[in-house]
Amino acid sequence: MFIKILTKQYGGTKHYYASLVENKRVNGKVIQTVKAYLGPVTEEQIPYLKAAYAKKKPKLVYAEEV
Repeated sequence: MFIKILTKQYGGTKHYYASLVENKRVNGKVIQTVKAYLGPVTEEQIPYLKAAYAKKKPKLVYAEEV
């Protein structure tokens, strides 16, 4: 399973929507099935959502502002 981000543009601003998606192989073809719709997310939340469902958990370390 992984997080899929859909980007839509309305009136010049981008809006992001997240879904939890699973890949399955059916009759030799890969089909994506949406398991959960997570709703609208901000651009800052996207790396954290993807990291939460990644197989290898990356370190999300950002430099602190002084």
